[in-house]
Amino acid sequence: MKAYEILYIIRPDLDEEATTALVDRFGGLVTSNGGENLTVEKWGKRRLAYEIKDYREGQYILMNFDGEGRTSQEIERVMKISDDIIRFLTVRKED
Repeated sequence: MKAYEILYIIRPDLDEEATTALVDRFGGLVTSNGGENLTVEKWGKRRLAYEIKDYREGQYILMNFDGEGRTSQEIERVMKISDDIIRFLTVRKED
């Protein structure tokens, strides 16, 4: 298994309950697709460097996990079709 890190930005107008549900949903995707050692850090609301989809700030979430390539591909697929995600970046960490 390889180590992955995904940083994603959630819409700033989402309430705390919806944000928690969204973070739990992506955590569930990791575990249901064979991922392990999931850690999630909520960085809070921060200002964006430039406007994205008419938003000037967003809620940053950092997720680290160990998994196969298909695990990160499935998470990326779901993030692409989610309206609540402004941007995301997936990085495979060095061994």
